[in-house]
Amino acid sequence: MTAGLRRASTFITQQFQRATVAIRRYPLRSALLLPALLLLYVLLLIPFTPGIGDLRRAKSETPTRLLALDGTVLAEYKRLNREWLALDNIAPHVVNALIATEDRRFFQHHGIDFRRIAGAVLSTLGGDLQGGSTITQQLARNLYPEEIGRAATLTRKLKEAITALKIEAVYSKNEILETYLNTVPFLYNAFGIEMAARTYFDTSASQLDVLQSATLIGMLKGTSYYNPVQNPARSLQRRNLVLAQMAKDGTLDPARLDALSKRPLKLDFARQVEPPGLAPHVAQHLRKWLIDWADQRDFDLQSDGLRVYLTLDANLQKTANQAVAKQLAQLQKLANRRRKAGQPAAVLQAGFLALDPRNGAVRAWVGSRDFAQEQFDHVSQARRQPGSTFKPFVYGAAFMQGFKPTDTFIDQPVSIAMPGSPVWTPSDATPPSFLPTSLRDGLTYSKNTITAQLMQQVGAARVGELARAMGVRQSKFDLVPSLALGTSPVTLIEMVAAYGTIANGGDYRQPFLLLRVEDRNGKLLEQFAPVTQSEPAMPRAQALTLVNVMRGVIDEGTGAAIRYRYGIQADVAGKTGTTQDNTDGWFIMMNRQLVAGARVGFNDNSVTMGSWGQGARSALPMVGEVFQQAFRQHWLDPDVEFDIPRPRPPPPPEPQRPSDPLRDIVNNVMSRIMQQLQQLHN
Repeated sequence: MTAGLRRASTFITQQFQRATVAIRRYPLRSALLLPALLLLYVLLLIPFTPGIGDLRRAKSETPTRLLALDGTVLAEYKRLNREWLALDNIAPHVVNALIATEDRRFFQHHGIDFRRIAGAVLSTLGGDLQGGSTITQQLARNLYPEEIGRAATLTRKLKEAITALKIEAVYSKNEILETYLNTVPFLYNAFGIEMAARTYFDTSASQLDVLQSATLIGMLKGTSYYNPVQNPARSLQRRNLVLAQMAKDGTLDPARLDALSKRPLKLDFARQVEPPGLAPHVAQHLRKWLIDWADQRDFDLQSDGLRVYLTLDANLQKTANQAVAKQLAQLQKLANRRRKAGQPAAVLQAGFLALDPRNGAVRAWVGSRDFAQEQFDHVSQARRQPGSTFKPFVYGAAFMQGFKPTDTFIDQPVSIAMPGSPVWTPSDATPPSFLPTSLRDGLTYSKNTITAQLMQQVGAARVGELARAMGVRQSKFDLVPSLALGTSPVTLIEMVAAYGTIANGGDYRQPFLLLRVEDRNGKLLEQFAPVTQSEPAMPRAQALTLVNVMRGVIDEGTGAAIRYRYGIQADVAGKTGTTQDNTDGWFIMMNRQLVAGARVGFNDNSVTMGSWGQGARSALPMVGEVFQQAFRQHWLDPDVEFDIPRPRPPPPPEPQRPSDPLRDIVNNVMSRIMQQLQQLHN
């Protein structure tokens, strides 16, 4: 109750108290004072009840929809789990049962049934507590529970009656019935007659028979008390009472009443799970911003039927959803095998993001394996160590300082002192070779010892500065040598955006989702343009050099499965990443048109994966499958290449022929003769 209404209520109460005293002293003179005060109170309450505009809005309530580029519905913002049906599509038995039980004079009154109120008062005075609310009054209470309230007070009943009169002025009788039946609650997150029919009888509201209709309408007196699942005996008794009321009202043949009353309930109960849509985490990510946007423009996000167009590609989004679900199902089996007896199962999670590096438009966003079970967003909320996917920032900073991909370091053990910490001794899965190793091979084969030595030359501050300029802008870095191997936690969206900068020739583009908002009729309300000015993060020449080196990861390095397993021959570059003890697996891949990345791991980062947790085995398949389908279906052009000549892999070696001693002797003799002839010629 607002402060103004409280003041008005206090004032009227004081006047009633004074009137009571006056009536005792002057009963005849004061007899007319109470009705006058009551009328005054009603007039004061009118501004505190829903207005005509609110009523019209409720009448046409439609959820806001998030739409992909092609108009595919990705998610909805709606108030309740219901599906609106026109009155003509609801079984007549439902309407007959409702009127016979709840409001027999529905078509005769104008929102308030004074005859019924009088009867209810007399019954209540006689000890039989009864209510006198009409269907319209119940609708007012259901539509505006906060404004009207539920308390058994005079104020609530008056506000309910005032709102009912307003509803009758706006709605026709059929519209009132339709709205009532589509908004009334039926427990188990089922709102409206359609969801109730599906929940309790696994049918549509248009197919409800007379027994099913009577059961559902019978619940309205008290949904919990007459719940047919928990209290079948009460529900059956109440159903039969509704049938009797229908027979009395003439909408049911009295000759059928006895036979129908003997039939069981025959429930077919199943909770209705509201589908989350193709992109539930995107809907969650945008929700608060959109609510604020709508409030500032006097729109209701849950009822005004706005159309919010996003940058998401429906085909890529569907493929990404399937790829994440498929891969995690396989990995979960491996995780369950490692679980010790009696140990609770740890659930693997993943995030996937794809965007267009040319403008930052997000094309696919999967925040977890199942939104119904995990609302936490592993794209924008989860911060985890990126492992070796951070290494391109080290090599990029080095190229900006004049290093070349052909420069070498010795592959040898490294020990680096860090202030306030033990000596850092990075190592690789294979023993050091003690041979010169080029920077290109250091990144291609993800050599930690080479990267650590390069980090000493470049400096952690410059690496952190470049990573931030390229897109890792929200997470904080520890500017220490181990940063080279991705020890500072970051989000997936930051990493994919940074790789987008590499693919875009060194120019950063801020990721964006919103394109435009239209009203329910398609009228443009606001257009959202991406930031047209790109932000240079590194020189184009060095960015292309980095792309060229990262091609090697896919052609012959840790990401080679992209070629031999997924058959992708297009011009792509990328990097795998695995954190210590296989806690997290990462993979990010890019071409000129798309950058996509995935991360896999447990929510509890103290739980580790086995050898299958390496980025090349855990995260790569998700990205590989999305790119594979994108090229197969021609969502991406496989002939598009980066603006730097693509190194062609050497031809495969010829197959070895079986050994032939005589042939080998002849070949050796001929080789020597040719060498001697060449020397004589020179």
